Amino acid sequence: MNYKGKFNCFDPNKINTYPVSGRTNKVKQEDLILPKDINDLKIEISEEMEARIEDLAKDIIDAKNNGRPVMLFTGGHLIKNGLSLLLGDLIKKGVFSLISGNGATSIHDFEIGLMGETSEYVPQALEKGEFGMAYEFNFINAALTVGDKYELGYGESVGRMIKDTSFRNEVEEVLDLEKNSIEFKFPELNVQAICYENDIPFTVHVGVGTDVIDQHPYFDGRAKGGCSGRDFLIYTNEIANLEKGGIILNIGSAVTGPEVFLKAASMAGNIGCVPDKIITANFDLRSFNPKDFTKEDRVGYYYRDQKSIVTRVPDAYNGKGYYIGGNQLNTFPVLYKKLIKLL
Repeated sequence: MNYKGKFNCFDPNKINTYPVSGRTNKVKQEDLILPKDINDLKIEISEEMEARIEDLAKDIIDAKNNGRPVMLFTGGHLIKNGLSLLLGDLIKKGVFSLISGNGATSIHDFEIGLMGETSEYVPQALEKGEFGMAYEFNFINAALTVGDKYELGYGESVGRMIKDTSFRNEVEEVLDLEKNSIEFKFPELNVQAICYENDIPFTVHVGVGTDVIDQHPYFDGRAKGGCSGRDFLIYTNEIANLEKGGIILNIGSAVTGPEVFLKAASMAGNIGCVPDKIITANFDLRSFNPKDFTKEDRVGYYYRDQKSIVTRVPDAYNGKGYYIGGNQLNTFPVLYKKLIKLL
């Protein structure tokens, strides 16, 4: 990415990378929660929260059976916490109409598909100037370059790189690699690939300078922004289908998920497709106090996920909001179990 302005610009070509195989990771393949093992999990959750999740599961299945959107936005920790196979199983069973995440979500998912591990040990790498410097992150950058050429979305480009050999060969050409040198050892673990195979959009909503892929010489801001921009429009198109109701799940995204929804809902309403009777749910660890949301001197006023997803949005669209409090390692498996039982 060239710069011809009047200011000094960092030269990313000076960056030294290393093979991702030499990195220390906190999450291994064996840490992933398998659907077949779900009944053996020790889950700690209150009766009140379990009842709330059961009601939400019923609402999700009702929306699915009536052809209404069921949309899930997740931060990166759902993947890091080893829950991606549960999500993938629900995608295969047709529960969701769209999956979304931020850049970290896509990157952790990419790492799991590439090598069966994720969650780089940051303190160890940061002090050496190695954090995020694994060469293989350029696979994503090159996939976005190729995807942008074909005017694809971000999640679709990553999923297609994993599942489509000819597309992956073009990625290799961008990186001047030998043909068939990029190998994903565990494609079946990758949610973006599962979405691609099952014709479900996986939209990725990013900034510039927010993700480790931005640190590399093959980073192309136009390609990243172009692919993510298309994903935003795919996402907004699904929001425009909420006129007769639907489900919005936000899992562990404090800012990006709520803000993307608000902009998309405004755009949908602007063309006459106003969401109505939607059901929202926010999965979060923090305490929940709606009385704080109107007081600027209270920290709760700045919790965008709680304030918007649980209260403001359902109030605006004649809907209902759930607050699902607790560790995702407990709450999401419970949701999975309830959904599977209802299916």
